[in-house]
Amino acid sequence: MSGSGDVTDTAASSRRTRTSPKAAAAADLPLPEWLAARSDEELVTLLELRPDLAVPLPASMAVLAARTEQRASVLRATDELDTLDFAVIETLVVHGAADGRHGAPVPLTRLRTILGDRVSAAALAAAVQRLRARALAWGPDKALRLTASAQEALPWPLGSTTELPDALTEPEIVAALAELAPAERGLLDKLATTNPRGRTRDAAAGTPEDRPVQRLLAARLLNWIDDETVELPASVGQLLRGEPVTDPHALSAPKAEQRKHSPADVNAAAAGEVGEVLRHSAAILEVLGQAPAPALRSGGLGVRELRRVAKQTGVEENRLGLLTEILSAARLLDKGTPEPPPPGEPTDDYWAPTTTADAWLAVVPPRRWVVLAQAWLDLDRFPWMIGLRDANDKPLAALSAELRNVHAIRDRRAVLELLAEYPRGTGVSAADLGRVLAWRQPRWRRHYRLESVERTLAEAESLGVVARGAMTSAGRALLHGSQADAETEMASALPDPVDHVLVQADLTVIAPGPLVPELQDRIELVADVESAGAATVYRISDTSVRRALDAGATATELHNLFTAHSRTPVPQSLTYLIDDVARRHGRLRAGMAQSFVRSEDPRLLAEVLAAPVAAALALRAVAPTVAISQASLGEVLEQLRAAGFSPAGEDSSGVIVDLRPRGARLSARSAQRPNWRPNPPNADQLHALVAELRAGERAASARPGEAVRSDGSRSSTAATLNLLQLAVRTRRPVHIGYVDASGVATQRVVEPLKIGGGQLDALDPVTGAVRHFTLHRIASVALVE
Repeated sequence: MSGSGDVTDTAASSRRTRTSPKAAAAADLPLPEWLAARSDEELVTLLELRPDLAVPLPASMAVLAARTEQRASVLRATDELDTLDFAVIETLVVHGAADGRHGAPVPLTRLRTILGDRVSAAALAAAVQRLRARALAWGPDKALRLTASAQEALPWPLGSTTELPDALTEPEIVAALAELAPAERGLLDKLATTNPRGRTRDAAAGTPEDRPVQRLLAARLLNWIDDETVELPASVGQLLRGEPVTDPHALSAPKAEQRKHSPADVNAAAAGEVGEVLRHSAAILEVLGQAPAPALRSGGLGVRELRRVAKQTGVEENRLGLLTEILSAARLLDKGTPEPPPPGEPTDDYWAPTTTADAWLAVVPPRRWVVLAQAWLDLDRFPWMIGLRDANDKPLAALSAELRNVHAIRDRRAVLELLAEYPRGTGVSAADLGRVLAWRQPRWRRHYRLESVERTLAEAESLGVVARGAMTSAGRALLHGSQADAETEMASALPDPVDHVLVQADLTVIAPGPLVPELQDRIELVADVESAGAATVYRISDTSVRRALDAGATATELHNLFTAHSRTPVPQSLTYLIDDVARRHGRLRAGMAQSFVRSEDPRLLAEVLAAPVAAALALRAVAPTVAISQASLGEVLEQLRAAGFSPAGEDSSGVIVDLRPRGARLSARSAQRPNWRPNPPNADQLHALVAELRAGERAASARPGEAVRSDGSRSSTAATLNLLQLAVRTRRPVHIGYVDASGVATQRVVEPLKIGGGQLDALDPVTGAVRHFTLHRIASVALVE
C-alpha cells in the first residue's frame, strides 16, 4: 500500500464513515462522481469484491472509475455472478444503459416489467444491488447505468434472456442427436469445440434438403443466420461438451432431487471407507519403502511401476493413483535419492516414503485421516485425470506435472460447498449439483461437466468426505476449516479399537475391529495379513513366528500374547508351532567377521559346512563351533534359511538383533513452497486504503495557490521550507507531492503542525491522523486557497 509516511494514530481508530447525500442518490451522476458519493463501507465492499482495483492504489476516483470499466477487471468481477445477475445485465444492455452518457438510463421499474413474470421483485432488487456493489451498474433506482464491458461477459449470445425462447429441450436434443448421421454429428462436434458460428454455402435457399446443414437446420440443431452463416444453439453445444444444460430464461435456481439418509448412517459408511484408505496408504508406503519406484524423466510415476505397486498392495490402479497423489501432497511420499539407495542400476530420482511417514503411521487413525483429507482439499491437481490422454495422445501419468490445474482447488471446493448447503444426511446427484453450479456461475459452467463432478464426488467418497452422496460430519468440519472438529467427528464415527483377537484352529487370527496400536504391532509381527476389511484376518506360519523370534521375542512371550488377548481358547496346533520353531531357532548363530556362523552343537555346524550353501558363502571353519565368511550378515542369514536352516542374527555381545529391512526413506524437506493462495487485505487495511483514496481525491480537487516544486537545489529546498513554515504559522493547509521509500508518488492535502529534525509533522484532515513526512522526499508544495 502506498502511503505518505508513518501514521501516528491508526486510520482504523479514527476513520469516519461518510454517507451518501440524498441529492446525489437522485441524480444521474457520472461513474467517478457516483463512486465519490459512496460511503466508506460501500467502497470497502467494492474493494473486497474486486481486489484488483486497489493494486496499485488509485490516485483519485477518476482512476478508480476507469479501472472498474477495464475489460479484464470486469470479466473477473462477473465470474461469481449467477444467471439472474446476467439477465439484468443483458436487459440493461438491450435497452441502452451500457452506452455511456449517450444512452438512456433504465429505471428499476422497467426491469420489473420485463423480468417480473419470471422472478420476484425482491430477488430482482438484490441482483441489482449485487451489480452496484461491484460497480458494474451504478446510479439510483430511477436511472440505472451499466459499464460497457459487461456485455462482453455474457455467457450466452445477446438476446438469449430477453427474447422469447425457441429452442429444443434437453430430452428433445438427446433424441435428435441419436438420429444423426456421422457427418452431421461431426459437424456439430466441430462447432461445439471451436466457434459456434460457422460459414457454409449450404445455408442458402434452394440447397438440397439431404445436405447435412439443411438436415440440421430442419431438426433445429442449427440456427440460420444468413445464406452463408449458421449458429449452434447454446443448449446443443452444452450437451455435446458434457456441460449442464442451462436455460437463460430460468431466473430461479434449479431444484435438486434430495435423498434423505440418517447422518449416523452416512458417517458409518464413511468410517468404512476411511479404514480402507488408511490401510491402503500404509501398504503403499510399505511397498515403496521396500522397493522405491524410479521416477520418469517427466517426474511422474510410470505405468509399469504403478502396476507393480498395485499388484503388491492389492489396491486397484485408479485408487492407487489417487492415493499416491494425496500422499505426495501430504509430504509422506516424495521424489529424490532415498537412504539406503535401491540396489541395481542407479536412477536420478525415486519415489519413496519420507521420514515424516513414520511419524504419520504412529498417530491415531482420525489424525491420519485429517492429514490425507486436508491434503486432498488443497491439492492443485486433478487425480481423476490419471490415464486420460493428453494433446499428444499419451496417457497422463500419476504424479506428473500435467495433472496440475489452476482451477482444481476452486472447482473441488465449489462442488463440496454446494453439497454442504443441504441438510445433514441429504444426498444429491452429480447431475443436479452440476446444474445448480452452472446456474450460479454460468461463466464457469464448463468446469462443472458431469464427468468432472462425478469424479470429484467419487474421490470424496473414497476419502470419507462424502458418503451416500451426502457430506459427512467430519467432511463438513474440514471444509469449514476446523481440523480439530473434523478429527473429533471422525473419531466418533470410527469404531473403537479392540484389545482382543479370536485365534482359530486353522492358525488364523481374526481381529473383530481395528486393534489398539500396541496389540496391532505385536500381532503383525507374529502373523501375516490374509484379508482386511471391517474385520482383519491374520495367518500364523513358521515364517511369521521366526520373524517374531528374529525381532527378539521369546516363545514364552508369544504364548502369553495369545493367552492374554485371545477370546477363544488357544489351539494346541499354535502352541506346538511356536515351540517347534523356537526349539530350532537360534541354535545356529551368525555374526560379523565380515560375518561368522557359530553353534554350540559341532555336529550342526559340520552339517552346514557340508551343505552346498557353504561353498556359495565361502564358509571356513576356524573352530569346531565357529566358521567365518566374507559375505554380509544379511546374505548369510538369507542363504542359510533358504537351505533349510534356522539361524538367528546376533551382535558382538551375542544378543539377538532384529535385522528386518526398515525400508528406504527420503529426508523430509524442511522448507516446502506452499501452494499460492490469495491473501486479501483485512477490513482495517481496506479502510486505510479508502482513507488514502479519499485523501488523494481531496488533493486532486484542491485549488493550489502559491507553489514551490523542488528540484534538489539548495534554493528550491529553502523555498520549500519557507512555504511550509508559513503554513505552520498561519495554520493553512497545503497540497504536497510526496515520493515514499518505495518510489510511489502521491498527492495529499495536509495541515502542517511542526517542522524539525528533517521531517514535517502534519494532520491529515481525512483520517484525523498525524503523519510524518521526510522533507527531502517532498517533491512539491502549494498553499490551498
